[in-house]
Amino acid sequence: MDTISYLDEALELFEFTRSVRRDLHRHPELAFNEIRTSGIVARELNGLGMEVTSGIGKTGVVGLLEGGKPGPVVMLRFDMDALPVTEQTGAEYASENPGIMHACGHDGHVSIGLTVARILTNHKDDLPGIVKFAFQPAEECAGGAEAMIKDGVLHHPRPERILGLHVWNEKPLGWIGVVPGPFMAGSEIFTVRILGKGGHAALPETTVDPVLAAAQVVTALQSIVSRNISSLQTAVVSVTRLKAGDAFNVIPPSAEIEGTIRCFEPAIRQAVLQRFGEIVSGVSSAMGCRAEIDLREMTPAVINDEDTALRLQGVARRVLPDHQLETQYRTMGSEDFSFFMQDVPGCFFFLGSANAGRGLTASHHHPRFDFDEAVLPQAAAMMAASAVQLLEEK
Repeated sequence: MDTISYLDEALELFEFTRSVRRDLHRHPELAFNEIRTSGIVARELNGLGMEVTSGIGKTGVVGLLEGGKPGPVVMLRFDMDALPVTEQTGAEYASENPGIMHACGHDGHVSIGLTVARILTNHKDDLPGIVKFAFQPAEECAGGAEAMIKDGVLHHPRPERILGLHVWNEKPLGWIGVVPGPFMAGSEIFTVRILGKGGHAALPETTVDPVLAAAQVVTALQSIVSRNISSLQTAVVSVTRLKAGDAFNVIPPSAEIEGTIRCFEPAIRQAVLQRFGEIVSGVSSAMGCRAEIDLREMTPAVINDEDTALRLQGVARRVLPDHQLETQYRTMGSEDFSFFMQDVPGCFFFLGSANAGRGLTASHHHPRFDFDEAVLPQAAAMMAASAVQLLEEK
């Protein structure tokens, strides 16, 4: 099958793709509440004659496109959920649900996925295998992938490769990132409660001040990356919240800090977590306090299968020859697509979607986030061609 033709087919479907995207943008839904969205997805996939299963991971939808020839199974994943953000774009298709917005681009991902479904259905008889479409809920709260896995999305049939994508406003339209190996960071959330002894602020000698201890802990944590991790490697330790007390003249009995840890390599992650525990406990103890540490893994790192990524680089060069292909890009952002890849090899890739000339440069999760919709057919063509490539080469 000629992969180059897929861009033309995606461009022919652009009005459909854009109309779906704008409709979803007007009606965003939060994690595990994507009822309207999943209904649209199921209706569209059913209309294409697929075997469709709803309710996978609560509100997820799975569609099976069986090719006319025997072959492997490739799974394509598209996330559906929005964010609790009040939109400030002023777009004609702005959110009509107060306090909820597609501020990350998942409305685009769903419309891309449905476009890919239409394109590949047109080539159904020539497909050597099965394409499994997985429309996932709750990526933003990092629970949707695990919920779908628990409900068996990686079985019946089991995929041999998995692909995912993200429109990426950190890069301009005409850029594509397909990177072998570590691509997006794994993430941890931490909450530390430092326990001291409260009392009157005018009599600090009668207290054990947890605020002072917390301040020392925050400062000391910054030494992990600068002094315990090689300058040739990378990690992030960010304290994003510090809460203590309710009155100006009272030293509180406890203080709480929260934040996130981001790493690519498992060995680096282990070193950071070990040092994190030592610093928090040691500094708190030195200040006369006691620390309670709650560390929760949100997502593992996205580590692309090298063989799959190299194949997709070849697809990008053929399907999007005018794009700038970057093969070394990394981001400290995280993605729960990584949970699928712990069990199935695959590749997650980015397509640049910003357009400075049109003022479409706001970062993901920003109230003014929007992207250049010209990326939609480009992404659909890349995904459709990649799926076919993996089926044929397998």
